[in-house]
Amino acid sequence: MAQHFKTSKSATDRAADDAKVRTEVEEILADIERRGDAAVRDLSAMFDSYSPESFRLTLDQIENLMGELSQRQLADIRFAQEQVRNFAQAQRDSLQDIEVETMPGVILGHRNIPVQSVGCYVPGGKFPMVASAHMSVATASVAGVPRIVACTPPFRGRPNAAVIAAMHLGGAHEIYVLGGIQAVGAMAIGTKTITPVDMLVGPGNAYVAEAKRQLYGRVGIDLFAGPTETMVIADDTVDGELVATDLLGQAEHGYNSPAVLLTTSRKLADDTLSEIDRLLTILPTAETARVSWQDYGEIILCKDHDEMLTCANDIASEHVQVMTDRDDWYLENMHSYGALFLGARTNVANGDKVIGTNHTLPTKKAGRYTGGLWVGKFLKTHSYQKITTDAAATLIGEYGSRLCMLEGFVGHAEQCNVRVRRYGGVNVPYGEGAPYRDDAD
Repeated sequence: MAQHFKTSKSATDRAADDAKVRTEVEEILADIERRGDAAVRDLSAMFDSYSPESFRLTLDQIENLMGELSQRQLADIRFAQEQVRNFAQAQRDSLQDIEVETMPGVILGHRNIPVQSVGCYVPGGKFPMVASAHMSVATASVAGVPRIVACTPPFRGRPNAAVIAAMHLGGAHEIYVLGGIQAVGAMAIGTKTITPVDMLVGPGNAYVAEAKRQLYGRVGIDLFAGPTETMVIADDTVDGELVATDLLGQAEHGYNSPAVLLTTSRKLADDTLSEIDRLLTILPTAETARVSWQDYGEIILCKDHDEMLTCANDIASEHVQVMTDRDDWYLENMHSYGALFLGARTNVANGDKVIGTNHTLPTKKAGRYTGGLWVGKFLKTHSYQKITTDAAATLIGEYGSRLCMLEGFVGHAEQCNVRVRRYGGVNVPYGEGAPYRDDAD
């Protein structure tokens, strides 16, 4: 049985935290619903100390902000976006419209149609999340979304030039310097100055994730992408420094970012703890990472790879870094996670920033039932049907009539019957099922 070498906050404590967030978000969304732009402005002033004449940036403002970046910085942003676009386009190309004739005269098909307006939230209050713009805005652009709205909070009292550049280059049609619940609420609910969107996407803190959860149904959402989670699955093929670096590299995201090590090696567990203590003395973001590791860090010692696999699928972490003597075995057998990072040569930061896969991923065990954000999330697959011959209209109508009557839906049956009468010349009594043909008796 797996041993917990280091434990995190209890489930009870986490549930209490979630309940507090849930209540606060509910009150704030109700305020936005009631007061609109005034509530949004008050909330921005309260949480971000930011209240400009307009939250929406003009093209001149965008260009001026981009002018603050060096050509090399812009080239780096463009390179990352090219990787994201290339992979998203490959995914889009795999999604085909279809049309088939399932029987003579019966045509069935589906079309993949872009969501018509999307709100992309790009976090940026603590760290300016440039890469999140690529993942949401650029991917929506590849999908062909005709209206892409992007919101990001001010960073140190003003728009962050790199984030704004990434939004603009990614293809955003409207850019607002607005953060947190007020941004998500304004995009979903709408105000006099912000037309509501059909779908919300993007990661965020616990408050943003909860706001998306509460708004789901009113708008679509990509997934519940809350505070960052990371898991390292490792055996004695790697060392404590590498594992500790990968754990703390994600723990620095926030004070509530779970970081878990699954290992079969007690030595690696010991060495990782020692390395974490050492790195926390030199890591510039140690103030955040230390609290996150203390409250949400775990080390679980397993007897073998099968037990590590079972634990990993149960935890269903957002990021899963696999560094073992059988990485592809985990690829073949894991079924619940956000994204896999296979082998010591890659790492979660590659996926976060540049390699091309999307970094907006399921958290809080949502990997059990959904994958991460991808171009397909911005597309709706709509089916259609048509009947092109009288014979097909009659045959399908006869079956439909009888099956509707079997369920007691007389009105449904008459939709079929009227066509059997018109296109087949069969005199079906009103409110009865179509008769069987002689050869089907």
